[in-house]
Amino acid sequence: MYILLILIVLLAVIFGPQWWAQHTFKRYATPRDDIPGTGAELARHLLKKLDMDHVKVEQTEDNNDHYDPADKAVRLSPHNFNDRSLTAITVAAHEVGHAIQDHRQEPMHALRGKLVVMANRIQQLGAGMLLLIPIVAILTRSPFLDLLLFIAGIASMGVATVVHFVTLPVELDASFNKALPILFQGNYIEAKDRPAARRILKAAALTYVAASLASLLNLWRWIAILRR
Repeated sequence: MYILLILIVLLAVIFGPQWWAQHTFKRYATPRDDIPGTGAELARHLLKKLDMDHVKVEQTEDNNDHYDPADKAVRLSPHNFNDRSLTAITVAAHEVGHAIQDHRQEPMHALRGKLVVMANRIQQLGAGMLLLIPIVAILTRSPFLDLLLFIAGIASMGVATVVHFVTLPVELDASFNKALPILFQGNYIEAKDRPAARRILKAAALTYVAASLASLLNLWRWIAILRR
């Protein structure tokens, strides 16, 4: 009974934030005639208004809305790029918020970029360590070395989650210190939609953390594979 309860709590912690974020985006993704422009049009308008015309606005082929500091591009998923919905314009403003952080060379944004690159490399190294365990076991017959590789590999797989938690303030800043004032002070969001916009901005800020929590299940998959 206790094991089942712990499992339910664990799954809620892992999948709860991701489910809530996706539910929030879908809830307000219905196109509306009273919204004058698409997410892409608002992003271009805001960038021009902020004298950041050098930043591109592009459509992605998946649902990975993000700002690419290397290519100076705000990238929006197809629906957020083309639709006139509350989710589309709010997410677009959030990504423009990241572009503003980059344009102003804010230290936390720069640190976040370096940490993400480092985390990706560490994860690749960790995956390689886990793949090497069976080979090392055959060649060395050393349980200690196998255990060391296993611990290092598993630890590295969780680095991305830690990085996204550490850099969560960057996401919150893009939502509530950048996008929120722009949307409200510029009257891009009607008063009746402001509570919903806050929820969308919170979901946008938590997206990477939520995805990283869900990716922790990969650890269990690796453990299951290595036990075979």
